[in-house]
Amino acid sequence: MKTIEKIKQPIQNEMEFFEIKFKASMVSKVSLLNRITHYIVKRKGKQMRPMFVFLVAKMVSNGDFKEKTYRGAATIELIHTATLVHDDIVDDSNRRRGFFSLNALWKNKIAVLVGDFLLSKGLLLSIDNDDFDILKHISVAVREMSEGELLQIEKARQLDITEDVYFEIIRQKTATLIASCCAIGASSVDSSSEEVEKMRKFGELIGIAFQIKDDLFDYSDAKIGKPTGIDIKEQKMTLPLIYTLNHCTKKEKNWLIN
Repeated sequence: MKTIEKIKQPIQNEMEFFEIKFKASMVSKVSLLNRITHYIVKRKGKQMRPMFVFLVAKMVSNGDFKEKTYRGAATIELIHTATLVHDDIVDDSNRRRGFFSLNALWKNKIAVLVGDFLLSKGLLLSIDNDDFDILKHISVAVREMSEGELLQIEKARQLDITEDVYFEIIRQKTATLIASCCAIGASSVDSSSEEVEKMRKFGELIGIAFQIKDDLFDYSDAKIGKPTGIDIKEQKMTLPLIYTLNHCTKKEKNWLIN
């Protein structure tokens, strides 16, 4: 059994029920939009973020789930999907998870509008149900993700990025959304504010560890389902390169930078 299937086992029923609710959350009166969202659903990823919501909710509540937990998971997945759609446009990427990206099939204008639609659907799902705690966690995550991306762009051509700056970038870019998943999972089952904060911090640390591992994969020739060597082509200073530049001789550093 694959690791991901083992992780899913305790929440298998919840994930299956979530699939139905997630599809329903994207329904529109516009037939073009429904065709595109159907394409998105059929080519979904591992759905790690909803999994974090359900696993945390189940852990802190002993399995006493609420409808709010499903709404929180759907909101997270809608927002995450919106950011992926917009990322593909920004990066001019024609592939996502081995399939054509939305911008490759429907061009940038439609892809931007679909990303905006998914973002608004996610926010309205919280607002319409008075889930303002979920909305706050999501809004903080979106703000930090944007700041993290911009910080990385700002620092991209400065080849003296410190490890502290790198950790701040990945905390904002990647870890903040996983932190939100864990906080929402706890909050959705009426946990105390202290417990919600503990789960948020747990998610943040998981997210940082995940990004470091992902950055390491980029320097390997392992078959991980996506191209490697991309970071260095895009002049992204990730931990392996930062560490190397800080621990090599001056001659080696000059050669590497050139």
